[in-house]
Amino acid sequence: LAQLVYDHKVSGWDDPRMPTIVGLRRRGYTPAALQLFAERIGVTKSDSWIDYSTLEGCLREDLELKAHRGMAVLNPVKLVLTNWDEVMGTGHLEPCSQPALPHAPHGASSGAAPEGVEPPPARQFTIGKEVWIDREDFEEVPPKGYKRLFPGNKVRLKGGYVIECTGCSKDANGQITEVLATVVPDTKSGTPGSETVKVKAAITWVGVADGVEAEVRLYDRLFLDAQPDAGGKDFIESLNPNSLKVIRAKVEPSLANALPGQNFQFERHGYFVADRVDHIQGRKPVFNLAVGLKDSWGK
Repeated sequence: LAQLVYDHKVSGWDDPRMPTIVGLRRRGYTPAALQLFAERIGVTKSDSWIDYSTLEGCLREDLELKAHRGMAVLNPVKLVLTNWDEVMGTGHLEPCSQPALPHAPHGASSGAAPEGVEPPPARQFTIGKEVWIDREDFEEVPPKGYKRLFPGNKVRLKGGYVIECTGCSKDANGQITEVLATVVPDTKSGTPGSETVKVKAAITWVGVADGVEAEVRLYDRLFLDAQPDAGGKDFIESLNPNSLKVIRAKVEPSLANALPGQNFQFERHGYFVADRVDHIQGRKPVFNLAVGLKDSWGK
């Protein structure tokens, strides 16, 4: 570990990829997750290898009922609702809300907090003519089994309206610059009759009007080899060149007010933490990927 630090292979002892306590804390690992990990691996006098996924599973288990939800678009492309002004009114912004914690503590599915415990306030955001969606949620020519946006298909914008895709706009190089769709009236989530239009998928989104740009750091395993220095191997040769990817993402307004070190679940993406060092509440949102929603290392 010292060699990684002194040779500047990582940013320091608290680099979120490092298996140090300060690194794990900055990555978003909680005391409860580390305690659960220690309980599960037990105690032995002999050297042993513990699969990293065991540690990640403990964090998922701890955060599932604790981490507030939020919508983030990590690879944004603009979605334009072409009939919005006609149906909703020119420039109209419709208020939407979603629960911060969709499941109550102790696994209850009703969403009700235990007696004497104040439930977290609902997240508030708006939908208008333009929203951000992930590029992966649109396919001009969909593969078999694809249920998200493609011309002629309907999906629900989570917490918002059902929309029907009509096509896309491209630049001179053939790159998709905008996805085009129409909003289906009277289908806002939580309103009477909203379920009359059946869809097979709901996608996450962030409004252009109130979305916030954030720096998101996508961390992966530091080494490509599960046992990088076993058998006299040079562990430097096993360093993962893609262990850190920094992107500019769009996040819903509630996430801009995160406190440094606060954990969230970015819906459909994974668990993230507001960076303890670089995140500035309300001014400079910086989030680190703690762990995905499921183990994808084998893939």
